[in-house]
Amino acid sequence: MNPLLRDYRNYLKIERTMSRNTVASYCSDMEMFLAAVPVEVKDVSPSDIEDYLQGRTGISKRSQARILSSLRSFFSWLVIEGVIADNPCDKVDSPKLGRFLPDVLSVEEVSAIMDSVDVSTWQGKRDRAILEVLYGCGLRVSEAVELKISCLYFDEGFIRIIGKGNKERLVPAGEMAADAVNEYLEHRPSPYDAKSDDLVFLNRFGRSLSRQSMFKMIKKQALIADVRKEISPHTFRHSFATHLVENGADLRLVQEMLGHESLTTTEIYTHVDSTTWQREVLAHHPRREK
Repeated sequence: MNPLLRDYRNYLKIERTMSRNTVASYCSDMEMFLAAVPVEVKDVSPSDIEDYLQGRTGISKRSQARILSSLRSFFSWLVIEGVIADNPCDKVDSPKLGRFLPDVLSVEEVSAIMDSVDVSTWQGKRDRAILEVLYGCGLRVSEAVELKISCLYFDEGFIRIIGKGNKERLVPAGEMAADAVNEYLEHRPSPYDAKSDDLVFLNRFGRSLSRQSMFKMIKKQALIADVRKEISPHTFRHSFATHLVENGADLRLVQEMLGHESLTTTEIYTHVDSTTWQREVLAHHPRREK
């Protein structure tokens, strides 16, 4: 690995305390960029970056924006280190993106997926508990994977989450989520080793359940429940936030529960909510096309 890139990786992990997946994504983007650009790092210009992005044919504007974000982070680090004086990305315009509105499940669809789980087995009890905390607590899939028994405070009505950037937050946990998790823990398999001992969700080998396993489980249960939307674990987080906003929850409260750094990120759920009544108005409008 390029020594400069190795130092940058350590910076992201230690000083920025970014998650493993984020670090891997940023460094992968930089490896591809450094391999493609025929100049020294200190000599990279805005036009080099623009040419590189334009040369990445077949990728969406959103992917281009993500790559530019990775480049901007790297060159900002070089400025901090004194390798360069200015960040060349500052003079590169980001691709114009439309507002992304995530798919949202109705309350009925959430219930149908929950009820589709066969809870007569320990795996079923685990899967039901996963669904309850994803929706009932609005967790990211990575937060559910890494959830620890020592962070469950059901008697007090909350769980402790270590989210993005190693930031801690307390999330209220309702009775349905608490009951589902407690029921599963009574039948939880023996942990494989000390590393797995404190993890809530384990696979049949007693090791940490993977993100991919959660994705597959949710896809399977959606099919069983005859929910035909394109969903993922994050869909439950989106649905949780949207339903809170629809029921009048304060936006800053939702921001705190989701662990969003910026209120702007949370505001997307007001737009999701507005699309619901917008469709209703247009469907019943007297001037609609027959």
